[in-house]
Amino acid sequence: MEFVQNFPCISIMLCLFAGIISSGLRDRAAMLVNTGLLLINTVLSACTLLYTLSTGEAFVYVMGQFPAPWGNEIRAGVLEALMALFFCIIMLLSLFGGRHKLLQGVEKGKVYLYYVLMDLLLSSLLALVYTNDMFTAYVFVEINTISACGLIMIRQNGRTIEAAVRYMIMSLLGSGMLLLGLCMLYDLTGHLLMSNLKESVALIVAEGEYTIPLIVSIVLMSVGLCIKSALFPFHAWLPDAYGYSTVSSAAILSSLVSKGYIFLLIKIIYRVIGFDIYRSTRIIDILFVFGLMGMIFGSLSAIRENDIRRMIAFSSVAQIGYIYMGFGMGTEAGMTASVFHILSHAATKSLLFIAAVGLTDVSGRNRQFVELTGAGYRNRWAGVAFTVGSLSMVGVPLFSGFISKLLFSQAAVQNHAKMLPALIVLGISTILNAIYFMKTVIRIYTPVDETAYPSVSFKDMRLYAVVLVAFILLNVTLGISSQPVVDMIQQGLAMFA
Repeated sequence: MEFVQNFPCISIMLCLFAGIISSGLRDRAAMLVNTGLLLINTVLSACTLLYTLSTGEAFVYVMGQFPAPWGNEIRAGVLEALMALFFCIIMLLSLFGGRHKLLQGVEKGKVYLYYVLMDLLLSSLLALVYTNDMFTAYVFVEINTISACGLIMIRQNGRTIEAAVRYMIMSLLGSGMLLLGLCMLYDLTGHLLMSNLKESVALIVAEGEYTIPLIVSIVLMSVGLCIKSALFPFHAWLPDAYGYSTVSSAAILSSLVSKGYIFLLIKIIYRVIGFDIYRSTRIIDILFVFGLMGMIFGSLSAIRENDIRRMIAFSSVAQIGYIYMGFGMGTEAGMTASVFHILSHAATKSLLFIAAVGLTDVSGRNRQFVELTGAGYRNRWAGVAFTVGSLSMVGVPLFSGFISKLLFSQAAVQNHAKMLPALIVLGISTILNAIYFMKTVIRIYTPVDETAYPSVSFKDMRLYAVVLVAFILLNVTLGISSQPVVDMIQQGLAMFA
């Protein structure tokens, strides 16, 4: 076994140990441990990605050298390594971008708890990406839920506590449905390992037995993960959770947490049920319809908002709808578009949340649009970054959002039955995106008397400006050099199949 094959397991274990160690450290020491952890895991994930690309195949790591069902397995291919690398980069930049606001949202002396939760959150995300066992996936789904809930309510005020309670109720509902579906599937197959489950499911379908229980199990797992990832109409918890948590938490929750659940659903579709079997159940048609509805109603809710952070939060509902629309097309092209949009949305939505706090800070910390007039002049770095993120969300060429919409359009054309509704809703959603994002850009660049609020310079916030530039470069890189990323996604999905 090559030494690099230990890296996925090491990444997960480092996160868990970092969380334990940080619980006994002071605030600054816990921050340094978290930063070092993210840098190490970024390097480990990059090495894993390079290794899988060089070999052209996935590898399985058996923990403790005990085979299933006594042991546990980790599986790493191109897609898993790419997703792990991207998650580490986005989390690192998001934490750097919101570090200057952390003490305003978290009580001094409790900051170390914030980084403990971040360590546990990263461990759960990496485990969801790498695990080859469904029960292990469920355990880390719960760790993810608890960590995310803690990150919402660590900012002690009434709105965040209410948002955390609402998030926990909806998440537990989704987790319960996932567990119930998993129990039924285990009862039907006697396996929890993904590769063994796929073989047993194929045998059940071939023999024509237990068809209804199998479909019920698939529906329960799918709906459970849809609830947890805030697919319309299960998104009621999302605006407050994203809108009132700390800026780093909002960036990470919107860009990573929901994507971890979506990636687990992709693994279930490919590696547990089988893509052809999943498509034959017609569940993808339901996902397609709700995806289209999310694209429209999420955008309409964003247009009605007068709070910039809640507007960005409602935009996430629409963008998650894009991902499920791609699933619902039931084609390899649709899945490729959805996976690319996971990366594009993560890079862009984090950029928008980080940029928005820079705009509100120079507007008396007001989040209402009327107070943001001229904010782009008072904080030029945040203004440019928010404009780039907005153009990407609308789908302007040179940015990652344009590639996402191009891939979705190409996928729609390849599916004649769903081409017309997909293209129509894609066009309507793009127009709606332009309405609320360009309205905000025009607002922040509308001249106004600047004596009321102070402006900031690069010297005042060096790290914040560097983070914004890094996010912009990441977004533009995905927009102008997308083909290598698309090739890796297609190669990874082929390994799944």
